[in-house]
Amino acid sequence: MTQLDLENQLITVIVLFKVKLRQQMALIDQVKQLFDIAKQQPGFVSANLHRSLDEVKVANFAQWEIDAALEQFRQRPETQALWQQLQNLVDEADSHVYEIVASESKVGHPQITTGEYYVHFAEFRMPPENQPRMVALAKEHVGPAMSLLGLVSANFHRSLDGERVINYGQWEDKEAIYKLTQRPGFGKEEGYWAGLAENAFRLYEVLLSESA
Repeated sequence: MTQLDLENQLITVIVLFKVKLRQQMALIDQVKQLFDIAKQQPGFVSANLHRSLDEVKVANFAQWEIDAALEQFRQRPETQALWQQLQNLVDEADSHVYEIVASESKVGHPQITTGEYYVHFAEFRMPPENQPRMVALAKEHVGPAMSLLGLVSANFHRSLDGERVINYGQWEDKEAIYKLTQRPGFGKEEGYWAGLAENAFRLYEVLLSESA
């Protein structure tokens, strides 16, 4: 089981795949094979497979004990072979190492499990010089956001290379998320991130959660 907390004692890797048309399920099968390889690697902690409900993306939220274990997994011949195969199924594979910088929850420490919540990945892309301001704004907004009906947890991650901030949010139902997207200020060119980052927002379900 994957637990999200601000201590950041583990290495967190989030990979967001933008899939080619009608290739989502084929990609999911390939990522499951990568999970099977990862579970054999010392230092593996967890991996969580998500699929976007609009069939556009697949996401993996993974944790490792140390950088060296992650790198050894990446360098395994069978990993590299599968990674090359899945390139035929995707238009983009966006992979970064992250740390949690802000987290609020109505249920104690948030955890990733299958079938419990709907999940959103809010993907903020930015030049590295904008990330510190984006993180500061995320910290300001995460607390007030918890007043939204249906929102269970909100967890902002910053990529260590400075190019991404991701909000991993958990929701009780889809209707609550729909109401959020209709609120003023939610559009891509609006909101607190305007002028700092581009924001892509999608709703997912957790298909598979693997632990060491």
